[in-house]
Amino acid sequence: MTTIASRLETVKARIIDAANKAGRDPATIQLLAASKTNPPENLREAWEAGQTVFGENYLQEGLMKVRALADLPIEWHFIGPIQSNKTKPIAENFAWVHGIDREKIATRLSSARPESLPPLQVCVQVNVSGEITKSGVDPDKVLELASFVRDLPRLQLRGLMAVPELTAVTALQREQFQMLREIFEQLQQQGFDIDTLSMGMSEDLENAIAEGATIVRIGTAIFGQRRYAIPEELGSRQ
Repeated sequence: MTTIASRLETVKARIIDAANKAGRDPATIQLLAASKTNPPENLREAWEAGQTVFGENYLQEGLMKVRALADLPIEWHFIGPIQSNKTKPIAENFAWVHGIDREKIATRLSSARPESLPPLQVCVQVNVSGEITKSGVDPDKVLELASFVRDLPRLQLRGLMAVPELTAVTALQREQFQMLREIFEQLQQQGFDIDTLSMGMSEDLENAIAEGATIVRIGTAIFGQRRYAIPEELGSRQ
């Protein structure tokens, strides 16, 4: 039987191979295990195989795992869409947030981040595909939102995140990853101290790495197909 540990090794090998082909140092690319719908014991198995960074999409499920795995030194990332009434527990329990796409959410996260914790590490999410069903700020609004986030006292802007259109067309994948990278580079040129491009998942991590990804969010390739559905937090944003 294929184990989580063996899948992890396969994913790490893919990352190394993709980095080498792109002329990049594999050590500059972080593997984030996207663990939604997986029970705590699966995450524990992955941790025992060397994975220490996990990303959750659903708040209540994520909080359950934070409590269940409190004995492990896990770095928790919140990678799903954020409703405004969920900002306080996110700010209190996660080290990173990848999906800031409006000022209201950024403000609430900053206000709720405890002074006893380091600043919340955050990415601005960009809608690079233009799909109306996708979260993310429009590309032409990134500078405005990034400037706002940078000035908030309890947040540290680290970079950009995107969830491109699901497609098997390599050229389209690369085009959307390239768009995010170009926006990222434009921000750097304007003085933003950022270092993170969160993009790429199980199906497209090679193309994401070729275009500069520094964090790849991998779920299915590590844990297998989802086993159950999570109905919570699938409603409209607030």
